[in-house]
Amino acid sequence: MTDMLTAPSWESAVLESVPRGFLAHDWQPATGERTFEVRNPATEEVIATVADCGPQDALKALDAAAAVADLWALTSPRDRAIVLHRLTASLLEHRERLARIIMLEIGKTITEARGEVDYAAAYFRWYAEEAVRPHGRSTPAPDGRSHIVTVAEPVGPCLLITPWNVPLAMAARKVAAALAAGCTALLKPAALTPLSSLVLGELAREAGAPAGVLTVITSSDAAAVTSVLLADPRLRKLSFTGSTPVGRLLLQQSGARVLRTSMELGGNAPFLVFDDADLDLAVREAMIAKMRLGGQSCVGANRFLVQEGIADAFAAALGQRMAAVRVGPPDREDTELGPLADHRAVAKVRHLVEDAVARGAVVIAEADIPDGPGHYAAPTVLDRVPADAAIMHEEVFGPVAAIHRFSTEAEAIAVANNTEHGLASYLMTSHIDRARRVAARLQAGMVGINRGLVSEVAAPFGGVKQSGLGREGGPEGLHEYQQLKYLSLPGFHT
Repeated sequence: MTDMLTAPSWESAVLESVPRGFLAHDWQPATGERTFEVRNPATEEVIATVADCGPQDALKALDAAAAVADLWALTSPRDRAIVLHRLTASLLEHRERLARIIMLEIGKTITEARGEVDYAAAYFRWYAEEAVRPHGRSTPAPDGRSHIVTVAEPVGPCLLITPWNVPLAMAARKVAAALAAGCTALLKPAALTPLSSLVLGELAREAGAPAGVLTVITSSDAAAVTSVLLADPRLRKLSFTGSTPVGRLLLQQSGARVLRTSMELGGNAPFLVFDDADLDLAVREAMIAKMRLGGQSCVGANRFLVQEGIADAFAAALGQRMAAVRVGPPDREDTELGPLADHRAVAKVRHLVEDAVARGAVVIAEADIPDGPGHYAAPTVLDRVPADAAIMHEEVFGPVAAIHRFSTEAEAIAVANNTEHGLASYLMTSHIDRARRVAARLQAGMVGINRGLVSEVAAPFGGVKQSGLGREGGPEGLHEYQQLKYLSLPGFHT
């Protein structure tokens, strides 16, 4: 049931293959057999019901994770890597099945959903390779009286909370690093998109992960589930990807136990286009930075800051590209944009566009959207957006490009940094000196220079200011799940 699924029979076959319970020692229903519904944002129809876990279920899952924590920590790095390599192969084997599940639960186009499966598999491959390269050092002390040895050890059971916009890949980025480091993990997916995570749990078990190493907890009441886990002394780390307000609350709760945390929070990415930029390149990369995931990305370009000399040409070219975006059912191979996550996402997009227009912005391009059901929002370009428009300060999380014009480099940097967030920034210029100078002054954890895509499994992903703490991906992502122990040994000359 991988590459042979064709409409109209594929949908029921794919959905029937998804476990409905949660995984601890085995698949099981939630206490009292509570369930919640999962809807397809393209049709607004219920496509599945899954176990609605409560606090007692969460503690049961932690029981399983804690029981096997020492066993998994003492498993050799090579044996952990073998499990991750098997899981990599399994994800690719089930590529079409998983892509269609992602498409059904979040409305991502089938083309982009396939890309997400590949991206998720790449994380497991990367961390399978990193698992056998633990960091540490062995050096003599300066006075020669002792020898310094550091070893990296797993932090212990982890709670991993993932968002709905990239449900499988964000789970993979956290799970792969945690398991490679020797940690057991509780995976709490977003209520909008639990299905791909449930399948991931199933495939991890089939790949050889012992029972309890990865437990999937599906719940419609995230606050109740996370609160009881954060208060339990057996939990040793929290990794969260989501909004800044929720992240602040989780940090407060984690502080009571000085719990180790990684936070990948909201963004408000500026996309700077200078007069000397290559226009065709700037527009092409702008489309990537804006329209990846349908604009529902924390690193998506939110504010297009364009220098006055190139602004007219850039706005016209970008408007032409955005107006031509094919919006429609995500299962069609030629669809470029499917629906947004839910009606709240559509309402937010409309509000931010209306606010900008009321303050003087001009709509210069708008694509067509299909009639009928589905949470669709039109790809839109706004020009001459004033600095006080709400869209300049809030993530639109939708297919709207807001252009704000600037005159000087200093002005562009000031506007770009005028936000509490600092996740990603982008800049387009033909001058290497300007690229280095501006990149150094942008307050962001990641900067794309003449590129609209910064995500890469081998690179550290994360932000500054209120966009989070810690990094995911790269060697740095493994370190987030390890703690250093220092051993003091007698020196060679004592």
